Amino acid sequence: MKKFKFPTAHTVLLIIAAFVAFLTFVIPSGKFDRLAYDRDKNEFVYEGQQESKSYPGTQATLDQLGINIPVDKFTNGDIWKPVGVPGTYHELKSNPQGLGAFIRSPLRGIMEAIDVILFVLIIGGFIGVVNYSGAFDAGVSWLSHKLKGRESLLIIIITTLIALGGTTFGLAEETIAFYPILMPVFLAAGYDAMVALGAIYVGSSIGTMCSTVNPFSAIIASDSAGLTWTTGLQGRIIMLIIGVIICLWYIIRYAERVRKDPSKSIIYSQKEQIEKMFLHVKPGDRIPAFTWQIRAILFVFLMSFVVMIYGVSKLEWWFLEMTTIFFVSAILVGLLAWMKETVFVDQFVKGANDLLSVALIIGLARGITVLMDDGLISDTLLYYMSNSVEGMPKGIFINALLFLYGGLSFFIPSSSGMAVLTMPIMAPLGDVVHIGREYVVNAYQYGMGLMAFITPTGLILASLTMVKVGYDKWLKWIMPLLALLTIITMIVLTISVML
Repeated sequence: MKKFKFPTAHTVLLIIAAFVAFLTFVIPSGKFDRLAYDRDKNEFVYEGQQESKSYPGTQATLDQLGINIPVDKFTNGDIWKPVGVPGTYHELKSNPQGLGAFIRSPLRGIMEAIDVILFVLIIGGFIGVVNYSGAFDAGVSWLSHKLKGRESLLIIIITTLIALGGTTFGLAEETIAFYPILMPVFLAAGYDAMVALGAIYVGSSIGTMCSTVNPFSAIIASDSAGLTWTTGLQGRIIMLIIGVIICLWYIIRYAERVRKDPSKSIIYSQKEQIEKMFLHVKPGDRIPAFTWQIRAILFVFLMSFVVMIYGVSKLEWWFLEMTTIFFVSAILVGLLAWMKETVFVDQFVKGANDLLSVALIIGLARGITVLMDDGLISDTLLYYMSNSVEGMPKGIFINALLFLYGGLSFFIPSSSGMAVLTMPIMAPLGDVVHIGREYVVNAYQYGMGLMAFITPTGLILASLTMVKVGYDKWLKWIMPLLALLTIITMIVLTISVML
């Protein structure tokens, strides 16, 4: 056992992909019929088992098909993906994914996730150029000097801001860009990489778990359930406050223990390796002068994220626009630092290369989804799971739904994809057991959110690779917090449906 070394994130994902490929031989293939809206023709397109049909783009069509969603949610673009039609599940001819499909799945995953992968690589190039300019060293030294004796404020500020981003516009994949920036800050403050990981990843996860106005989960799920997104908002805000407070307490408690005695760190054996990699300016070193160049570069650096956040939340930007922002910013930094063209290209490529491993992980995770879709088992899992909770008492039903969504999120990590696929089927079950559909939406968010802390098919393996921390060490650190959050969530959900 002492010689056992936990496999890399890439190997873990390949093992999961192999398991999913095996499941396609065991689980029957099946599918719900789908309904999509064609804005150009103002009509619904029904994709059935045998044929496709067109229906008028009216509320009467939705009522006829048993889809309890206001038609304006389709016409105004709130719902842009096909939704499952309740009561239409049918078994299909088995389509098992063999060795060839398994081998191709990582490559197909990379192809399907190319927008996210390109974003990560350009971010890496941008970080490499800024790092070479010396701006990071100056900024980290200044911040660690200012926070001397008040290091816990760093955790509170970073975690809270990222949680707010998660709850409002689904800040998740974008946090990949924060690790190379904030890791030196946390290390300079006397913490370890786990604290930085906790502040960024836990902050993002608790924010998206308790989404309030996040269009990619709370709003689209409410729309798909036939609700206005403000229904149940108060409860989600309360859950967000409770969750953030618990996470802050947990992170700060661990962080202060490590700051006072570094040997208490779960990753103490990696201390020198990680500090050598991220911490170029050690505590106590002379603080580099804040020249006009350094100030200008840091301004461009910070504004890149401000513009990205504004664009995503207000201008409906997505990965192409976000990637463009960092590509242009890298060029501006190179000009401000008076870099030679050859030096700029070299540093940009080196920075992108540093995140190549992360990019591959994202592609491997997407490949698992490809296997499930091609094997036609996603809808089968949903069908049998939905049947298993039908007719339960309120308290048992809502908690069973919580764990059901947690299990489904392992196979369907996309919050928007989960919402449009499951809500038309799951939301009516709330009517059967006499609870509001907003609680079904909450169970969906909380179940996916709790699983996001550990599911390998999500962002955690990519995040761990960024900070050079093993998945086994992460599980050891996060499981007590996850257990506490799960218990609190179950209590909140039970009380809310029983009142």
